[in-house]
Amino acid sequence: MTDFDLDAFLMPDATRRQWLQRALLTGGSALGLAGCSGGGAGAPGDVAAGAGGASAPADAVAGSAPKAKAFTHPGLLHTEADFARMRSQIAARREPWVSGYRALTSSSRARLGGVPQPLATVVRGGDGENFRTMVEDVQRAYQLALRWKVSGDTAYADLAVTYVNAWVSTMTTLTGNADRFIAAGIYGYQWANAAEILRTYAGWAAADVAACQRWLLAVFYPLTSSFLKDHNGSNITNYWASWDLLTLAGMLSFGVFCDRRDIYDEALGYFNHGRGNGALQHMVYARHPGHLGQWQESGRDQGHSTLSISMAACLCEMAWNQGDDLYGLDDNRLLAGAEYVAQSNLRDAAGNFYAQPFYTYSNRQGTMTVVSDSGRPNYRPCWEAIYNHYAKRRGLAAPWVGALAAQLRPEGNTWLGDDLSFGTLTYSRDAEATRVPPSGLQAIVRGGAVQLSWWGTAEAAAYAVERMPSGSATATVLGQVQAGEVCTWTDASAARGQWQYQVRALDGAGATLAVSAAAAADLDVPLLLSLPLDEGQGTVAQDASGHGLNAVLKGGASWDSGRQAGRQALALDGATGHLEMPAGLLHGVGDVSLSVWVWWSGVGSGNARVFDLGSSDITYLALLLSRDTMRVSVTNTSYFGEQTVSTGALAQGRWVHLAVTLRDRTCTLYVDGVAAASIATMDLAPYQLGATTQNWLGRAQYGQDPFFKGRLQDFRIYGGALDAAAVQVLARG
Repeated sequence: MTDFDLDAFLMPDATRRQWLQRALLTGGSALGLAGCSGGGAGAPGDVAAGAGGASAPADAVAGSAPKAKAFTHPGLLHTEADFARMRSQIAARREPWVSGYRALTSSSRARLGGVPQPLATVVRGGDGENFRTMVEDVQRAYQLALRWKVSGDTAYADLAVTYVNAWVSTMTTLTGNADRFIAAGIYGYQWANAAEILRTYAGWAAADVAACQRWLLAVFYPLTSSFLKDHNGSNITNYWASWDLLTLAGMLSFGVFCDRRDIYDEALGYFNHGRGNGALQHMVYARHPGHLGQWQESGRDQGHSTLSISMAACLCEMAWNQGDDLYGLDDNRLLAGAEYVAQSNLRDAAGNFYAQPFYTYSNRQGTMTVVSDSGRPNYRPCWEAIYNHYAKRRGLAAPWVGALAAQLRPEGNTWLGDDLSFGTLTYSRDAEATRVPPSGLQAIVRGGAVQLSWWGTAEAAAYAVERMPSGSATATVLGQVQAGEVCTWTDASAARGQWQYQVRALDGAGATLAVSAAAAADLDVPLLLSLPLDEGQGTVAQDASGHGLNAVLKGGASWDSGRQAGRQALALDGATGHLEMPAGLLHGVGDVSLSVWVWWSGVGSGNARVFDLGSSDITYLALLLSRDTMRVSVTNTSYFGEQTVSTGALAQGRWVHLAVTLRDRTCTLYVDGVAAASIATMDLAPYQLGATTQNWLGRAQYGQDPFFKGRLQDFRIYGGALDAAAVQVLARG
């Protein structure tokens, strides 16, 4: 069997017919062109889904538990529609598909003649490390399978099957130091993708497909699940985003290939709500103006930053092909991070790396204050999937991702084995969305000004930023931002009041292409939440702000005498009592003020909370009390990354008014109307914490910390920073 001839595949039609006739006279089997229309003779047979849960993966394909929704096959990184697009575009001699296919055919790993070298035990990390043998063979299996689906030549499928079957029948153990978890995810998802392509090949026996499923579930899946549950017994911030994301990519791919909905959902659940650095909220530490998302590993080095981008893209693409849009979650959070990392590895017109905003980042590994130069620039072939999804499928502008994708096009093989590569061939597509308006317009009040960010549209040459009074249709043009620049504008000229903003996408002649939805900003420091906490009966604390954000008394919460005669207050018993407020209280809030009256009985040890607004012990904004100090802390990386303003201990046994204001990066803690402490380095405004889900008075995100014991009254949140005079008025009230 000879290699598929790309030049012949690209011949003019008449010449190609003559070549086909000559080839058929000499055997014709090397052509494999009969498969170009369908890519295979169908699935090799149905394999039953497992009845067991994650605790019994080895028996996964033997049961008959019903599935909530059937998976699409092939449906990991590539679908049948994707393969049809590749074939049709190559046949039409179109770029960049032709160059992308040449990159595949020029790879020695994608050629016939290799012999698999399976090992019974694979070791990554520590003594006896030998994992590179598996890297070579899994890359060959994937590239051979891909080449078969594009060319239709079954010789490549046969050899790919040989590689997969050899490893399935030989390898029983994956071990090593902590790096074994890396191997389980990064090579597991590659084996699953090779196998998912081959499952449409009639020459791969159903029994062998089932054996591959059992192998992935027995050898690879348990390590990925274990890691995401306890992170090798370490503090969760010890491991970077790439560790989580590569194990997630493996886990999700096992769920699809093995028809295990429970495993697939396990991966989705962690990505959406997990505590680790690879979960959605934490992989992008914070968002800077213009939706530039500071990546969790950007202060570490560029090699690992691009690796985690690559794994996140794989995860999102595989989920997309199963009907789940992870790409778009939290207003395109992945694109925010990808734009930041891509820009980190590009140079400006003067040949310098772009200057980028950076918030101080701290975790168990240390403190980082700038984008790392280590490994910069890193040209990992991981950008085509992201670029083609956002720019081509969605019609969004992705200037930095697009620039880096163009620079590396066509994506070829990476010999490190971290990535499957060849994204130019597999992900390139014509534009599917046109005339898309600017989207994701965000108006955040910071430093008393309105900070605008939006997603651009792929067709725009520029954007006009417009402001209008709330309720008015008469707009004032504030200025223009050119396409390719960061999509942000800070309006420091707006007077107090309620305003609306919109962004108009313009073509090269200045004509309007589309207009964004409006975003509102209130510079009057609006009252967002007001809980008088004086009901005196029942289990509901009513919100007096008019927003309907009522709270609920929980545990040992009750009512007792208040600050003034005849008034009641919320009483918390220091054991289980707390007040549960609605989720998302601070969503979209920049500058902020929080105010409350406190009567504290003291604490034996630890840190009690007056308020704790967060989602877990990783993410919160809290006011903490101990015997010696009182402090306000905000973090998105647990206590390692707390940004804190602190003062002396709170007085016990009397009513004290406490207020916290944040104006841009200046946070001030007031006691009885007097500023007690202030810092000018608090980066994380409340909106950076997302739509927090655990918003409490009297209870901590950390389960081991004590509950508040005492009474609380008149808790308020304002959407802006009150000045000192306004705080004094509250303290006299």
